[in-house]
Amino acid sequence: MAKLSPLMLAPPLIFAGLAAMFWFGMQRDDPDQLPSALEGRQAPAVVVEQLGADAPFADADLRAGEVTLVNFWASWCAPCRVEHPNLEALAKSGLTIYGVNYKDQPDNAMGFLEELGNPYAAMGADASGRMGLNWGLYGVPETYVIDGQGNIVLRHAGPITQRVIDATILPAIEKARGAGS
Repeated sequence: MAKLSPLMLAPPLIFAGLAAMFWFGMQRDDPDQLPSALEGRQAPAVVVEQLGADAPFADADLRAGEVTLVNFWASWCAPCRVEHPNLEALAKSGLTIYGVNYKDQPDNAMGFLEELGNPYAAMGADASGRMGLNWGLYGVPETYVIDGQGNIVLRHAGPITQRVIDATILPAIEKARGAGS
C-alpha cells in the first residue's frame, strides 16, 4: 500500500478551508455591507484641520449626549454628490452631522459646499487621510452613526440614499437613542 504524502492532503484541506470561509461569509445579514471592527466601540480620535471660516468639530462634540452622524466626503467623489441632498434633508430634520473632507483641496471642498449647500454642523479636513485610516475608512462617502457617548453604532460605506436612510440609518439612530437613555 502506498504511503500518503502530506502534499497530497494539501489540496483537499485548502479546498475545505475555502469552502468554509465562503459559507460563513454568506451568513452575514447584509452581504453588500462591509464589516466594521469599530461598531460598538468608542469612536477614534477626531483629528482634523480647519476647513473654511468655522472651527472644526472635536472629540467632545461626539460625546455631548446627542446622536450624531460623521460623514467622510470629498468634492472629487461622484457618489458624495449623489448623497448630498439626503444629508441636507437629514440635517434639516434636526440631526447633527459632522463632515470630514477627505484628501481634498480646500478650495474645491468649499466650492462643492457653496454649490450644493452645507449640511454640516461643523466640519474639518483630513488632508493626509490619517483620521480616515484610524476610523477604518474604505473610501468616500462613508457615514458613521455615533451615540451620545461617542460610541459607533453603525458604519455605512457608500452613498446615503433614501432607501439607506429608511432601512439602515434611521433604525441605527433609534438604537443609539435607546442606548443613551
